[in-house]
Amino acid sequence: MKKTTTYYLFVIIMFSMCFGWNLNAQKNIEVNVNNDGEKFDHYWSKMVGAGRANEALRAGWLEQMQQVQEECGFEYVRFHGIFHDDMFPVFIEKGKTVYNWQYIDDVFDRLLDMNVKPFVELAFLPSPMAAENSKTVFWWKANITPKGNDFTEWHNLVKAFTQHCVDRYGIEEVLTWYFEVWNEPNLYQLFWDGTKSQYFEMYKQSAIAVKSVDKRLKIGGPSTSNYVPDARFEGEVINDKVSEAVFNVDDINTLEWKGVWIEDFLKYCKKENLPVDFISCHPYPTDYAFNPETGKGRGLTRFAKSLKIDLEWLNKVVKNSAYPDAEIHLTEWNTSPSSRDAMHDRLPAAAYIVKSNLDCIGLANSLAFWTFTDVFEEKGGASSIFHGGFGMINYQGLEKPSYHAYRMLHELGDEQLYKDDYLFVSKKSKDDKIVALAYNYPKEYENAVPSGSNKREEGTNKKLDFSLKGLDAGTVFEIEILDKDHGNIHNFWEAMGKPEPPTREQIKIMKAYANTMKTDYVKADKNGVLKINQEITPWSLVLIKQVN
Repeated sequence: MKKTTTYYLFVIIMFSMCFGWNLNAQKNIEVNVNNDGEKFDHYWSKMVGAGRANEALRAGWLEQMQQVQEECGFEYVRFHGIFHDDMFPVFIEKGKTVYNWQYIDDVFDRLLDMNVKPFVELAFLPSPMAAENSKTVFWWKANITPKGNDFTEWHNLVKAFTQHCVDRYGIEEVLTWYFEVWNEPNLYQLFWDGTKSQYFEMYKQSAIAVKSVDKRLKIGGPSTSNYVPDARFEGEVINDKVSEAVFNVDDINTLEWKGVWIEDFLKYCKKENLPVDFISCHPYPTDYAFNPETGKGRGLTRFAKSLKIDLEWLNKVVKNSAYPDAEIHLTEWNTSPSSRDAMHDRLPAAAYIVKSNLDCIGLANSLAFWTFTDVFEEKGGASSIFHGGFGMINYQGLEKPSYHAYRMLHELGDEQLYKDDYLFVSKKSKDDKIVALAYNYPKEYENAVPSGSNKREEGTNKKLDFSLKGLDAGTVFEIEILDKDHGNIHNFWEAMGKPEPPTREQIKIMKAYANTMKTDYVKADKNGVLKINQEITPWSLVLIKQVN
């Protein structure tokens, strides 16, 4: 009897089950390095976040800023509180308003000396400009309650500040900056004790003030928080009751998520004939912030591809608005918006960072990781050197896996030669050198972004099997691997017995470990072919970089 194709397929499947064949393994891929690549921007290194302006006056903060600029390529930094009282921007002397820029100048001078530009967040309210008995946020008590609907004082402050920046640094320099109005004003009585309409009026006065100095300066907003699947932000202030349904749905990924205030903001600006040079928001992959202290938001972490879906929605909204050419800046982003999420210190965060950034090429002008350092005090200091802080570097200067994710992304070229679900091959147009980056974000975990204290180091290995053709014979490549046993500083600290605080000698040992990847060198054969065939363990990153 003639055996059918179906029969042979059945036999192959049965053999694969018996002998452990992996039918999902990556087939051998051949990439010709002499092909023209598709140009792309390193939007991941455009900007990074930090806590508040005053923290930028500290030695540790400045040292780490210099490090991430040099090794991760960050061009801009954004932080809160430039007008907060601890920067002393406003004095009332003999009944007159006197502006003081000394502290802000100190920060900006030092940043520019490092080749880092400020992405200026215009916030918060200096005490003389806040309402009497203003509500505050954070232990350092940032004022968030405006004086009704009259923003004349605010307008004057923003105009004077902008003019001062132009006078000090020159218009050609300041034309490269961005001015963003406030931070997450949709979060009523958290970051903004006012209405949506009051924020829109603040934006109006800010835009008029900045543009009055030079109409070419860039202004934008609304700097709103993570996307939501309901109508809680459609009114003047948040209606939390509307959001209760999201706690009861079986799978939050089946819901339709939208950016907050963005459509209303664009319509308002069109109506008022206001400039919008860029749109900003914070597409964290969560609903309510994951908070291990109270459990609020537990289970509300979305799937790994949520960022791409959110950015596609945002691009469509902007394209169909009165401002189709507005830039898109995601001015905060991380695995979660909690500064006490243990996952921020762990290995899986690195794979999520690489996957998300590579998946979203072309969808944004910047995606700012929040934050580059654990010199960060929204909740005050922490009792542990690893406390789930946002930073990619901890207080003691120990690099976390998230740091290495950005360092490796920065190594990529500017031409894409190949991309699939876990391999990206690039070429540098300036010298034609090849850099590839592979990662293993296990499919078992694609339905929820990693958060919490579970290490999640388990999962299925991936087979990395590809060839680079067209190289010179003997071309050398360095292979650098970040995995659970190399560069994973939190695990190493645990193995040391979690010293609190570590001694100076222990810090030196940990710094050396945090910077040491598993490294090997390989070279192209006599035919100019480099073959890579190896397993990638769960959550690992593999950087393959041409060195000659």
